[in-house]
Amino acid sequence: MDDIVKAAIKKWPNVPHCHGWLGLDARGDWYLRDEPTQRSGPFPQAKGSRVTHGKLKDFIARNYEHDAQGQWFFQNGPQRVYVWLEAAPWVIGVMADAAVPGGWRLETHTGMPVAQVQATYLDEDGRLYLQTEHGLGVVRSQDMVAAAEAMESLGWAPEEVQGRDLVQRHGVVLNPQPAAA
Repeated sequence: MDDIVKAAIKKWPNVPHCHGWLGLDARGDWYLRDEPTQRSGPFPQAKGSRVTHGKLKDFIARNYEHDAQGQWFFQNGPQRVYVWLEAAPWVIGVMADAAVPGGWRLETHTGMPVAQVQATYLDEDGRLYLQTEHGLGVVRSQDMVAAAEAMESLGWAPEEVQGRDLVQRHGVVLNPQPAAA
């Protein structure tokens, strides 16, 4: 977490949390969801505006975390902005890379390298999930051909699962809600 964010939390510790305003799709893109977008439907059917500004994406990535309940959020200064996840908290890119042991480079949507794949899963929609040292991630749809080749060369044998059951099993909340008053 950025030092400036930590300082803002100390200065303003009681800023209300924000829900429904930020989404992460299964391609690893962040979406800002204003009130009209939120009224028009749930994420990802009503996505909102894709975040394209590089420095903003980097800021979100550096301050992206989860709480003890498995709810993922972006700490925006003193305000916690909970993220609506389409599939998983991490979106993983799979790229062939002869310079890497095993021949495959894996990386989260926030730019963190993935060094270990502990388990693989395939859901009812054909999405491939990886359990890594960072937690549960879904492979980007545009990387599925590479992922199929990696599965064969690395000996991954995905367990067939229901996507909703898998995220529950891993303690992930896809759509965080405000605490009941």
